[in-house]
Amino acid sequence: MVKRGDSKEGPCTPMLSPRHQAGSRERLARAIRSRQTDRQTSQGKGSARRCHHVPKGGWVTQSVPTGMANRGPSYGLSREVQQKIDRQYDPELEQLLVRWMVGQCGEDIPQPAPGRDGFQQWLKDGTVLCRLINSLYPRGQAPVAKIQASSMAFKQMEQISQFLQAAERYGIAATDIFQTVDLWEGKNMACVQRTLMNLGSLAVAKGDGLFVGDPNWFPKKSQENRRVFSEDKLKEGQSVIGLQMGTNRGASQAGMTGYGMPRQIL
Repeated sequence: MVKRGDSKEGPCTPMLSPRHQAGSRERLARAIRSRQTDRQTSQGKGSARRCHHVPKGGWVTQSVPTGMANRGPSYGLSREVQQKIDRQYDPELEQLLVRWMVGQCGEDIPQPAPGRDGFQQWLKDGTVLCRLINSLYPRGQAPVAKIQASSMAFKQMEQISQFLQAAERYGIAATDIFQTVDLWEGKNMACVQRTLMNLGSLAVAKGDGLFVGDPNWFPKKSQENRRVFSEDKLKEGQSVIGLQMGTNRGASQAGMTGYGMPRQIL
């Protein structure tokens, strides 16, 4: 018969008191923190810290690369879809948009590096976009009250969101507006180009004198052409048979022989 605390092979490990268990957990947490600190020191300053919770032992830090989203590379079908989206990016349209935005916002805005990545980094913090939408409003009516350059992700995404909301109030359709992650993560820069192109076209169409640049840079928006008819003209139209209902003009059966009669050869 096996007694409590013993096993068939021999005595078991003695049970620790709750106080001793807490002390063991604390020593383990200190050892983990020390190891993580040594690892971060060896990796240098090119990394940021992310906190992870150790159950009943405190918090430790783990090094993660900065300057990129926490998203791994895509494979298979996801990679094919992303490559198809990237191919929609237009480098010529990028140059036109940069030319317009620099002239619209002011010459003090630095020029971006050429290419899709440079264009994305130029717009990523949202300051250029907010200055752009403010320049399309009269003085004192700017939709974005405070524009501040920041390296914090949530602040950058907040300013991008403010630009999108102001662009929708300006008149851009919701279906023509990109999402915040499309720009911040660089997932769909072609959609960002389409939004900016629609914004420029709408600014030209309004004709309020706030647009800076060549109106021929952007396609013209269709304008409303409302027609007003008098009551007599409307009543006259009610008596007209539309061609969709058929017509009694044109070809007829005049001169044709009746059914069942022999062919007349003259």
